[in-house]
Amino acid sequence: MSLTRRMHVVQSIDKRNLMETAIKVAFATTDMETVNQHFGSAKSFAVYAVDRNNSELLEAAQFGELNQDGNDDCRDAGGRAMQGAIAEDKLSVKIDLLKGCAAVYCQAIGGSAINQLILKNIQPVKVHENSKIKDLIIDLQNEIKAGPSNWLAKAINLHKSPDPDRFKKMEDEGWDE
Repeated sequence: MSLTRRMHVVQSIDKRNLMETAIKVAFATTDMETVNQHFGSAKSFAVYAVDRNNSELLEAAQFGELNQDGNDDCRDAGGRAMQGAIAEDKLSVKIDLLKGCAAVYCQAIGGSAINQLILKNIQPVKVHENSKIKDLIIDLQNEIKAGPSNWLAKAINLHKSPDPDRFKKMEDEGWDE
């Protein structure tokens, strides 16, 4: 399994500023509008930067075609089972693509993929069939505004840059020995 196409969106300076406060999230999609793929057999992903008020497409990536049989193994386009190292390799290529993402939204996902994603601090999020990406982004933004859940709060803290004034603030607080 290999990455066959990857498109990065060129960002203006204003868009780069978004990335300082945003988290990256990925969506398993074939049409760039809905989440309509199982993680293991996803043909493509759309990766967005999302903060409280804005979202921006960062990249789109396509993979060779694989079908999921429900047991964390995969089937090639001819329906032949691919197990073991080959099945795990298809996951590693996708997980490498998602480096730096806080979450990946998909229709379904197997246990092996969940474990590998969690180890990389990527939260798998299962959604209903054909959930609209724009609606999921709005839901995520509303959650950020209302007070993020545990996984989201952890992701925000993990992916944000350190406060450049943190040492000044510590100094202003003083030391009490």
